[in-house]
Amino acid sequence: MEKEYAVELEHVSKIYKLKKKDEQKNSSNKSFYALRDINVKVKKGDVVGILGTNGSGKSTLSIILSGISDIDEGNMIVRGEQALISINTGLNQQLTGLENINVKGALMGLSKKRIKEITEDVIEFAELGDFLYQPVKKYSSGMKSRLGFSISLALDPEIFIVDEALSVGDKGFAQKCMRRMEKLRDEQGKTIFFVSHSLPQVKEFCKTGMWIEGGKLMEFGDIDTVCDHYSDYVDKYNSMNDKDKKKLMEEKFEQRLITDRKTSFFDRLFSRQ
Repeated sequence: MEKEYAVELEHVSKIYKLKKKDEQKNSSNKSFYALRDINVKVKKGDVVGILGTNGSGKSTLSIILSGISDIDEGNMIVRGEQALISINTGLNQQLTGLENINVKGALMGLSKKRIKEITEDVIEFAELGDFLYQPVKKYSSGMKSRLGFSISLALDPEIFIVDEALSVGDKGFAQKCMRRMEKLRDEQGKTIFFVSHSLPQVKEFCKTGMWIEGGKLMEFGDIDTVCDHYSDYVDKYNSMNDKDKKKLMEEKFEQRLITDRKTSFFDRLFSRQ
């Protein structure tokens, strides 16, 4: 049965240390739950729409699922290679687009022949023209998204994590990406995690909904049901006056603080270093 799942999260938490405005670590040693006690099992081939307001923990979950960041508590099992598609992520700003493709392929241990094939696929899909030979630092956010998306598609992992990658750039390319992802979903049975603020897009593309708020898992299940509940929450929040909104945000933040670090897992972990 366990082999049916692409991803299993058991009591997963991610903790960050708080910093002062001058970027120095806070003298109080307070820490913060970016994610807290997340429990989900995602079947292979499922398409999960990740919902949540700004600061809820969506992007933190994305970098954890992609293997870029480690968890601090709990257990996570990922079956299959994964790729994060997000603006800027995984791109070296100093290298050209072409050099980024070669470096990514080399890091994955691919042969020169396979890297050449991937390069041809990226050139065809990204439609960057001569910008492919320019440093990525000169790219617009939309062009970076094009390159990152095209590289991930060409590498063909089992698990895709798409974090707002289609929110920038021209609509024509975004539609092209959606059509390709629909093929990955319908014809290749890829497991996809999809982060987007566009509820209509999430409802149309995804099968399962995952709503995270204040670092906690609020709901996981049928996409229409989860989207409807999340939409009701957003409407209620937007109807509040500024004073009540501020109070709610402060309460959510306080709930995510770790004030007694002497007995926390995080404190024990860092005491070993």
